[in-house]
Amino acid sequence: MPVGLLKTQLLSDDLVSGVEIRCEEKGHCPSACHLCHQPGRETPSPSPVLLEVNRVSPLYSLVQDNVTREALKSATMSSHWCAGRGDVIDNWCRCDLDAFGKDGLPNCSPLRQPVLRLSPHMEPSSMMVALEWLDVEPLIGYKVSDYIIQHKRMEDPSEAEIYSGEVLSLVDDLFSGLGSACVVAGRRSPDSSHPALYTLVFKCLEPDSLYKFTLYAIDSRGSRSEASSVTVRTSCHMVDDSRAEELADKVYNLYNGYTSGKEQQMAYNTLMEVPPPLLYRVQHHYNSHYEKFGDFVWRSEDELGPRKAHLILRRAERLSHLCRSLLRSGYIQSRTD
Repeated sequence: MPVGLLKTQLLSDDLVSGVEIRCEEKGHCPSACHLCHQPGRETPSPSPVLLEVNRVSPLYSLVQDNVTREALKSATMSSHWCAGRGDVIDNWCRCDLDAFGKDGLPNCSPLRQPVLRLSPHMEPSSMMVALEWLDVEPLIGYKVSDYIIQHKRMEDPSEAEIYSGEVLSLVDDLFSGLGSACVVAGRRSPDSSHPALYTLVFKCLEPDSLYKFTLYAIDSRGSRSEASSVTVRTSCHMVDDSRAEELADKVYNLYNGYTSGKEQQMAYNTLMEVPPPLLYRVQHHYNSHYEKFGDFVWRSEDELGPRKAHLILRRAERLSHLCRSLLRSGYIQSRTD
């Protein structure tokens, strides 16, 4: 019984005529409620219980008339799945004539945005990133026909969105087997009560690079969802530090003393062939062991000339500030990628 009605004592026998009050063993009646007391009995009766719900049922199932029940069921389904602007037919929404957007497509069951995220089960590496998202197809409303994935390498996070990058279709490119070997797609369905989980693994990325991944869904009516994006920088290159120390010693021997044209060309070829992070580490070892004969930059300009030395040093400058600081570290574990 509502507390407000108990406090105001506005209830009378006339107001509650037709309401059955059942008394069960759930405590005693409040003394303020005159409806709980029966004439001729001194002890109060147990607290009245108007309705006790012991199972969950759709509202329309409580209606006895078949026509009314079907109308109420249709209205309830339309309100829940079709925003009240369409009819539920099997497992999709047939939109009303006024439920169309500016693009001419039905919008009584708008397509939800898939949320793209990094997979917590696979840490990004220097060449690989794993992404995942949950299926946004509801039980009733619309049918997701495809997911579109776009990815691109970004030189500068603030650059204009001019280059769109590579665009892949989950159904036509990846699940059909026609896509690149550098992208692997998977789908896991725990059970019918949980949405499916999609996973994408990009395996051929450039180390120490910024990538932007974008995802959106398309339904069978041609509608497109809002896009979801993830921006991630791949890990720094892995460097074989023993190899870097050997190359630094080799370059010093080529630079040492009278240097012939053949030795100069050999030093230039060696330094141009190594990856930028290994080159950065070669410079570090050269300056650590042989700086008394001139640092790496000065000796390279003196032996190879300013132009060739600039071409070599410019390659090392492409590394990010983070990776350069790590490569300057006093201790680097020797590893081979």
